[in-house]
Amino acid sequence: MPIARHGAAAALALLCSAAAPAADLQRAEELVQGRCFVCHGADGESSTPAFPRLAGQHATYIARQLADYQSGRRRNAAMQSVVQDLSTADLGALGLWFESRPTHAHAVAETGLAQAGRQVYEQGHAPSGLAACASCHGPAAQGTATLPRLAGQHAQYIERQLRAFQRRERSNDNAVMHAVASKLDEQQLQAVASYLSGLK
Repeated sequence: MPIARHGAAAALALLCSAAAPAADLQRAEELVQGRCFVCHGADGESSTPAFPRLAGQHATYIARQLADYQSGRRRNAAMQSVVQDLSTADLGALGLWFESRPTHAHAVAETGLAQAGRQVYEQGHAPSGLAACASCHGPAAQGTATLPRLAGQHAQYIERQLRAFQRRERSNDNAVMHAVASKLDEQQLQAVASYLSGLK
């Protein structure tokens, strides 16, 4: 059954705080091979920027996003359909399974653009009041249990998410992102996304 909204965050954090039983991980792999692989790849390395790479993403973060799709806090009709019948244990196990997948380095399309993005990511942009992305997501963009790992993500996917934050179409995550994204101009947005796509 879908998870209840109240207490869901605590339950997911608990499930992802330790290794899941082998049976749960086997269930997670069955779910991946039966549902998730179509968009996200058999090992969490989606081959198209239409869908995010999930390999190496934090377990708690993944579980929370899945719960948000399930409850409608994060809107996506396809994802809501995929996760609607999953249990709290399923969400936690899927998070742990994807977190355990190996990550890969990916070449950036435009090295000059990526270099400009590195400066914005590490230092921000003082004239516009833009804070350094690294101050929250970490110097290597590895994120935390509550903030996503961005290293190696598809550049086009990051661009779409930043634009969704700019338009306030994505509202399930930290509201700080609305303010941060609003200070990025289009060139900075593309540059940061390009830089992040080349990290491992």
